[in-house]
Amino acid sequence: MKKNIYALILPLVVVSGLVFTNCEIKNETSKKPIPKTLSIAERKAKLKKWEATPDGVKFKNWEMSPRGKKVLAGAAKISKNTTMEAVVTSLSLPPGSLLGFGVMARIDGEDYILRFEPEKSQLQQLYSLKVNDTIILKSHGVSYAPKYSYPIISGSYVERDNKVLYKRFPRKGGC
Repeated sequence: MKKNIYALILPLVVVSGLVFTNCEIKNETSKKPIPKTLSIAERKAKLKKWEATPDGVKFKNWEMSPRGKKVLAGAAKISKNTTMEAVVTSLSLPPGSLLGFGVMARIDGEDYILRFEPEKSQLQQLYSLKVNDTIILKSHGVSYAPKYSYPIISGSYVERDNKVLYKRFPRKGGC
C-alpha cells in the first residue's frame, strides 16, 4: 500500500515542480525592459550621426543624383492602400535582386518593382502572370534603395480580370 502511495505522489511532485519552474521562467522574460521609443529630437540626432558615416554619405550622394531623384519621385507618386492599375513589363527582377518573389510593372508611365511575400498556396496564381497583363494593385508600402533603379512596391492585393491572384496575409505574432 505504501509503495502505491509513493508511486502516485512522486509523479505529482515532479509535475508540480516542472509547472513551478515554467512559471518562474515566464516571469523572468517579462521583466526585460521594453526599449523606449525615441523622441523626434533623438531621431534627428541619430540621423545626423548616420549621415556622417560612409554609408550615409553614399546614400546622400545617391539621393542627389539624377537616378536617385527619379526613384524618389516615383516612390512619392504611390500611396498606400489605394487601387492602382499596372501593366506587367517583366516577370523577373533586376539581376542581383534579393527581394524574393516579384515582377516589374509600369504604373502611370513609371517603372516599379512589385514585391510579394506569398504563401506557397499563392505562388501558382502569381506565376500565371504574363508580360503585358493589366492588373489591379494595392500596396502596403513603398521603399527604395540605392542598389535598385526603381522604387519597390510591397503588394498587398493583386487582381486580374476580376479574379484575385494575391491577397497578403497579416504576419503571425503581431506587426
